Amino acid sequence: MNLVIALDLPSSAENLKLAESLAAYDDLWMKVGFRTYIRDGRNFLDTLKMINPHFKVFLDLKLYDIPNTMADAAAEIAELGVEMFNVHASAGERALRTVMERLAPYGEERPLVLAVTALTSFSDEEFRRIYEKGIDEKAEQFARMSYEAGLDGVVCSAFESRAIKAATSSDFLTLSPGIRPFGEAAGDQQRVATLQSAAESLVDFAVVGRPVYQAEDPAEKVQKIREIFKTL
Repeated sequence: MNLVIALDLPSSAENLKLAESLAAYDDLWMKVGFRTYIRDGRNFLDTLKMINPHFKVFLDLKLYDIPNTMADAAAEIAELGVEMFNVHASAGERALRTVMERLAPYGEERPLVLAVTALTSFSDEEFRRIYEKGIDEKAEQFARMSYEAGLDGVVCSAFESRAIKAATSSDFLTLSPGIRPFGEAAGDQQRVATLQSAAESLVDFAVVGRPVYQAEDPAEKVQKIREIFKTL
């Protein structure tokens, strides 16, 4: 399982300070989301690589538009040199296929592409009001569509991960936000998991935000998480 640190702090300086405190770790992924990227742009991504060239970047922009616009944006993201980004599965199979076709010329250099199934902030009731199906059923449907469209994996909660792999492939990646390593409060997330339950659910990427960046010593917290990884 890969550890992804969410850089969700209010300012560029705070996010970079957090990254610098974790610079000793060469196996970390850094999640850069909407607020950070809109505010700080490509320069922020370049600075992360300067802090540690081994950091891998997950650009969490959740593309959702008409197929050609999504594909154009995907090509621009590939030019940024990030290792992974995401799109919304609900944009539809044609959009997903168009994205992957546009990225084909990048070959092995292209970033991984994941599709968002159900945001982990949704309760099942809220989700049904929009999609008219429960999270488990619809997430699996979205995952199968994404797999058939040639994507690398999906964003889902740990609770859907095992079923998604069974419906697609054991190699189809799952990334789960809202992981609470030590049973911390869920905050604005509805479907959170511990590292243990994420591992049992075969999650490939565990995203940890508040438990790390709100810690008195983020590096110490990351080290404790890494020690748990060794036991999983």
